[in-house]
Amino acid sequence: MKKSGIVLLAALMLAPFKALAQPDPNFHIYICIGQSNMEGNPRPEQIDKENVSPRFVTMNAVDFPDSKMGEWRTAVPPLARPSTGLTPADYFGRTMVQNMPENVKIGVVMVAVAGCSIDLFDKDKCEEYIPKQAGWMQNICKEYGGNPYNRLIELCKKAQKDGVIKGILLHQGETNTNDPQWPANVKKVYDDILADLGLEAGSIPLLSGEVVPADQRGACADHNKVMATLPETLPQAMVVPAYGCEAGRDHLHFNAKGLREFGRRYAARMLGYLGY
Repeated sequence: MKKSGIVLLAALMLAPFKALAQPDPNFHIYICIGQSNMEGNPRPEQIDKENVSPRFVTMNAVDFPDSKMGEWRTAVPPLARPSTGLTPADYFGRTMVQNMPENVKIGVVMVAVAGCSIDLFDKDKCEEYIPKQAGWMQNICKEYGGNPYNRLIELCKKAQKDGVIKGILLHQGETNTNDPQWPANVKKVYDDILADLGLEAGSIPLLSGEVVPADQRGACADHNKVMATLPETLPQAMVVPAYGCEAGRDHLHFNAKGLREFGRRYAARMLGYLGY
């Protein structure tokens, strides 16, 4: 056989494998970032660990007892790290798979750090920001390789080999309460993430959940007024209302019941955006 024939034969044999390696357009991936309410404060209850659809998966951002960093697993809480709790992403994912065609799978990639400023997710500020924080926060960052933003991008690039990134879920703001620069800082983080992942500018929505609201005597409820202006700075942003979502005793965190409802509201916003 001539050399050209061998090359053609090899190409034909490899073609099916290349096809299999293409991202699945029906595997929808969501990036989840934020502080303690996103990483999960209340302990998951038994109901939260039952009946999680295999169509709802999470990619580990750290090692878990039964799976490694960078591996997909069924999204049984906790999602962020082994020591964290229930998050809005839990019932976001459950609600999405319940309301979308059966051939659609939902995946989340979560990197969240309790107490952090939005500066932690600014790739140009995080290296200066982290050393100035309390030891416990620095220790969380160490779990993410010392740079949570870099870990997020690393994992999302890996996830893009399997599916398509459809949006960003944000829950952050308590540490930046009443900061007038917060919307601009969020926009920079959004723009950087899309650029670093090779996504077209402005091509996906960002869903920003309100902090514990005034009707729950939220300690940082004033920040919701700042958050309401986010779409003026970032047109792709949609604010997820938190009124009526039950808070914990500290009025900084949502309790498990509140987070279940909150996660469904994130999903309702996204489903509406997708036309469902």
